[in-house]
Amino acid sequence: MTISSYTERPGSGIDEAEGLSVPWSRPSPRRKGISARMISAVTILVVLAAWALSVRLQLVSPVFLPSPVAVWNKFIVVARDGFVDATLLQHVVASLGRVFAALVAAILVAVPVGLAIGISTIGRGIFDPLLEFLRPIPPLAYLPLVIIWFGIGEPSKILVITIAMLAPVALSTASGVRGVSQERIDAARSLGATRAQVVRHVILPSALPAILTGLRIALGAGWSTLVAAELVAATRGLGFMIRGPVPGHGRGDHGHIGDRGHRLRARIHHPQDRARARPVGGTRMKRERKGE
Repeated sequence: MTISSYTERPGSGIDEAEGLSVPWSRPSPRRKGISARMISAVTILVVLAAWALSVRLQLVSPVFLPSPVAVWNKFIVVARDGFVDATLLQHVVASLGRVFAALVAAILVAVPVGLAIGISTIGRGIFDPLLEFLRPIPPLAYLPLVIIWFGIGEPSKILVITIAMLAPVALSTASGVRGVSQERIDAARSLGATRAQVVRHVILPSALPAILTGLRIALGAGWSTLVAAELVAATRGLGFMIRGPVPGHGRGDHGHIGDRGHRLRARIHHPQDRARARPVGGTRMKRERKGE
């Protein structure tokens, strides 16, 4: 008795042109045409064209939406001349240093926490409520408390960014650990592997794709928190470039103008300053009249 192949079964006299009705019986023909990269390039060009057209037609004021050429020229000026006593490269390096320092701290803390949540019931009971408490709260909500505890230096900025990265890395690690095949763990134990060896050689490599996914998500959360964290008492960084120089800091007339603006705002917003300023002027005028 011979076993016929799937295509040679009795009653399967189907023309080769028609093919089999089973969807996986033959590979689908590869479509030749526009690639995804070309579509992405066209999309970017369309966005730039719409941007330039809106500026050309003055749909939005150039103060709020400058043209792409003006933005590019300003980028060249900042890259060549720098911004507030630092080059553009120094600002970028300062921001990258804070982000990657926070990323290393998040890996050192969140990966063991995720392993504990995925492996141990006790670890899940200890760390899971803490993560569920930290995760819904925006990281910037901790910024005033972190500044009170650690000051306004680099540790406070790195700590706020680390808090933003902890939950994605820990939860992704725990999800990857729970998804490890039980057959692999049983096979390693049957060969005499200890619990530490199972974690090191079986669980951790199997959970690595989920950990890398968590790191990718954490980097996005860290960048969004970085700009806001650098708005507070920073002298270099991308967030500092968005905020601009503080009063009395920087080169040229920035500090002088900023200081005058700061005092002007103080007089406008604080009625006590206005009340104090008025008698001084009146007394000075009276003295001048008496002198005359």
